[in-house]
Amino acid sequence: MRIGTGYDVHRLVEDRDFILGGVKIPYEKGLLGHSDADVLTHAIMDALLGAAALGDIGKHFPDTEEKYKGISSIELLKHVKNLLEEKLYMVENIDATVIAQKPKLAPYLPEMVSNIAQALGIEVDRVNIKATTEEGLGFTGEGLGIAANAVCLLENMLNYQYDVTPGSTTGGCSGCSGCKKNYT
Repeated sequence: MRIGTGYDVHRLVEDRDFILGGVKIPYEKGLLGHSDADVLTHAIMDALLGAAALGDIGKHFPDTEEKYKGISSIELLKHVKNLLEEKLYMVENIDATVIAQKPKLAPYLPEMVSNIAQALGIEVDRVNIKATTEEGLGFTGEGLGIAANAVCLLENMLNYQYDVTPGSTTGGCSGCSGCKKNYT
């Protein structure tokens, strides 16, 4: 089992789309960054990469590379999923918090959860996203930027035992009667 944390901040500016968790949210400002500046997805990617000891998003998606200019962070998250799979990690859960004074994010949270879960190929009940304000304090409270933090738990697939004996009648993994996958 591995735990990772991620944190990201982006400045709010005019003439940019406001993308959060892969959702384009109507707002007078957007987040400044080389990619789409999706601060939530960036924090989640850093948590996942950190838990797997694979560095951070700057290592994998440097802002000096033109191919990442304006790219969807959800697409980058799919690449992180592939990196995790190469190391045989699976995502147990993600818990993330967005810190923003405005706009109100509650109506968009279910779609954000769905986008993150879909990009990672996991169930929506493994992803939790919350939003909070800082009661007008600090750079987020003054509307200068938005921050996000995330925590994740990864499990290595090698830690699971499978009954792969031909003709086994035990069902699924370790005698579980759950999915009844045939591992022979």
